[in-house]
Parts: sequence; C-alpha cells; structure tokens
Amino acid sequence: MDIIYLETDASALAEITGKLAVVMGPDGAMNTLTRKANTLMRGALKRLSEGEAWEKLAEGKGMVIKVPERMAASALLVLKSPRTPSAALARKLGASVAKFAGREPVTLALATQARAEEVLNGLVLRAYSFERHKSEPKEVAGKATVMANGAEALKERFAPLAAVASGVHFTRDLVNEPANHLTTSEFATRLQALEKLGVKVEVLEEAALEKLGMGSLLCVGQGSESPSKVVVMQWLGGGDEAPFALVGKGVVFDTGGISIKPAAGMEAMTMDMGGAGVVSGVMKALATRKAKANVVGVVGLVENMPDGKATRPGDVVTSMKGDTIEVINTDAEGRLVLADVLWYTQERFAPKGMINLATLTGAIMVALGHEKAGVFSNDDALCAAFLKAAEAEGEGAWRMPLAKAYDKLIDTRMADMKNTGGRMAGSITAAQFLQRFVKDGTPWIHLDIAGVASPGPTDMAPKGATGWGVQALNRLIADHFES
Repeated sequence: MDIIYLETDASALAEITGKLAVVMGPDGAMNTLTRKANTLMRGALKRLSEGEAWEKLAEGKGMVIKVPERMAASALLVLKSPRTPSAALARKLGASVAKFAGREPVTLALATQARAEEVLNGLVLRAYSFERHKSEPKEVAGKATVMANGAEALKERFAPLAAVASGVHFTRDLVNEPANHLTTSEFATRLQALEKLGVKVEVLEEAALEKLGMGSLLCVGQGSESPSKVVVMQWLGGGDEAPFALVGKGVVFDTGGISIKPAAGMEAMTMDMGGAGVVSGVMKALATRKAKANVVGVVGLVENMPDGKATRPGDVVTSMKGDTIEVINTDAEGRLVLADVLWYTQERFAPKGMINLATLTGAIMVALGHEKAGVFSNDDALCAAFLKAAEAEGEGAWRMPLAKAYDKLIDTRMADMKNTGGRMAGSITAAQFLQRFVKDGTPWIHLDIAGVASPGPTDMAPKGATGWGVQALNRLIADHFES
C-alpha cells in the first residue's frame, strides 16, 4: 500500500476529501485532530461519546458518520480506543479503517496516537484482495494518508512492519492461487524472483532428487504431469553461524491420489501448499527488512494426482534417510514430502533449529478448529519461544503431545513404518511419523496449519488465505536468532 505521511495540521482537516478516520477514547477523550473534527461538526462527536451506542461499541471498532457537517470528507469513521492500546488493539483499529475505506483512498487522522505504526500495520494487513483472475479485477485502493505528529519517525517505525506485511501478502497470493496457475514450476519461478531481494535460491529437479534418494517425496508426484521439485532459499544476513531452518509442504493440488478425496470441497485443495507458502513469505519478509540472521527455507513442491503411474496403497518406498515406508493411504502424502525435505535440510545445513509447516491433517481441525495451529515439538525451550511469539502476533497456536506410545499406531509388518495410523490421534501420529526424520539433538517444531492457513475472513484478512505464521516466525527469528 502506498502511504503518504503528513505532519499533524488541524487547519487542513476540513479540506480533506475521500474517507477520513479519527480516534476517540471510550470516555470521549480527543486528540488535536479529533477535537477539530468535533468543532467543525458543532459538537457531534462529543454527543456521540455520551450516547449508549458508543458505550456498547467494542474497542477497536468504529462508528460511521456519513457526509460529516462542514467537512469535505465523504464519510467519517470514529474509532474507539484507549489512550494507549495494546499492539493487538492498535492493529484492529487499522483493520477497521481498511474495511471502512473499501476501495477508496482514506486519511487516518492519528495526531499523537500511541502505537500508530501498529495501526498502519493492521490497515495494510487487512487491505488485501485477490481478484487477478476476474475479467475486470477491482483492486483494493492502494492509497492511504496518515496525519501524525512526527510523521517521518512514524514512517521509520513502520518500515520493518511493512516488510513483514509484504511477506504475509506474498504468502496469501501463493495460497490463493489456483493450481492450474501455480504449478510446481510456476511456484519455483516465483521463489526465484526473491533473488532480487538478496535471497540465494536453488531449484533441485527430479533427476537431482532421485540421485539424493528422495523416494518418499518423489512417490507423491509420480502420477502428475507437473515435475516434483525442491526449492532451497538461503538468507545469509548473519555471521558464520549455522542457519535456522524452515521447511514447508508444497502440494500445489491434492486429489488424494489413488485414495481419492470426495469431490465436494476438493477445490479447496489448492491451499495444500500452505506450509511452503508461509516459508516463502517469511523468507521474503526477512530479506525485505534485511534481517541479521542466517535462515534457510526449504520447500518440497509436488502435485498429488491419480494416474496409471501413481503410487498405490500398499506400495513400499524408501526415504532419503534409508527408512522404508508402506504407503497405505496416498492421501496422507504431505508427511511423505516432509520426511525427505527434513532429512535433506539437516544433512546439508546442520541447522541450529528447525520448524516445518504443513496443512497436514483434518484431525487438527477437529481438535482445534480454525482458531489455533497445532504445535508439536521435541524441545521445550524452542516451543515456548515460538508460542510466545505467536501470542504476541495474535496468531493462535496450541501445543499438542508427542509420546512413544503413539508410535505403535504407525508400525507395520511390511516396512519400517506406515504413513498413517488411522483416525485415532491422527494429527499426533502424523507428527510422530515426522519426528522419525529429525536427528537427535536438533531442536524441532512441527506446525500443523490445516485449520489456520485459509479459513478467512479474520480480523486481519479477508476471505481466503490468511498468511498465518509469517508474523510469528519473523518475530521468533528477530527475538532469538538475529545477531
């Protein structure tokens, strides 16, 4: 979003055109610009603050006054906020402005508003649309003006938040994209474009994956015309230390393969590359804000289709690690992709810690709905740090158990393991499967984001992809892995 920064000038308020937003306290407290608006409107805002509707209005929300008296603005939004809102509440204020503005330019009269940079963050996060495939796309208006004390300082404070927001939008674009447009090859091409920001990008094609022994990953895509790939992204903004690693499942479309899904709702499986989408968004955010950290993002890109060459239930494949896997359900394919990518990432980079993300199981949605991602970890310190980061960013997450008792559910007489343990504890057995491909001594988190990747709308996102996880992972890296 193009944001224009202006110093507070109450005398200019009456001449501002388009939509205008001001802030007023629950008790009717007003800043310089709100007081000016109240004067122009002959005390209308004071009367508003004394009414029952204002008293009942939730903080972070606003009330609209159409065609405000003695002002050029087409409509005025009066936002309800305490003098010093939390970061989360400040973002809600900005999101309310984005919904109020719609496709029109908007001016935020913030004056001395505390956490003004977070207000802008909420505005930018919510002001998103994905209409590129409509014959006449109507993009969300890309212009906002903010009038505040210390406008240039506000611009500097907002810059790193804007970088992260660009990563969130990149993730949303990828996850929203239809599978005939975002093929595995197109996905790789879009990631190669991150080289312009300083990310080192490498694409491993099928011949290289075969040479590496990635039989688990390759078996998922062998029924598709789209070639399977692994994309390695490196942001080397730190010193000589080992990188932190992010690993993503990138199934650009999931029919379920031979274990085919029901037709109803299958169109939503364009979002089954959500884990890879989040990893990609984090890498863009880190590069845009020039993070002083070494981070590697590795994503496995495949398409799971039924075909005469497709993997069958009962087939046994060999992973890069060397473990054998009986594929009893080809719709439990994401863990097959991650198994090889996790092992490859550790073998090549020996990361100081590793987090994988995947829209992995329907079972996690049964457990947690669309409110929280499932968090599985072998390391209490890393897990606690991530949960703290997720809470700070308002991205719901809940720790789930891991235990050896669940391993028996994926035992099989045919191979070292099978790829699903059935309906009971489905998200846990998937995590237990992945843990077998994590080396001893590697701090690791598995994030099952099936419920949070694309439920929209939310406070910060319209209907469709949310970009969940980009902000939390960026904060985790900023707080714990930057020099």
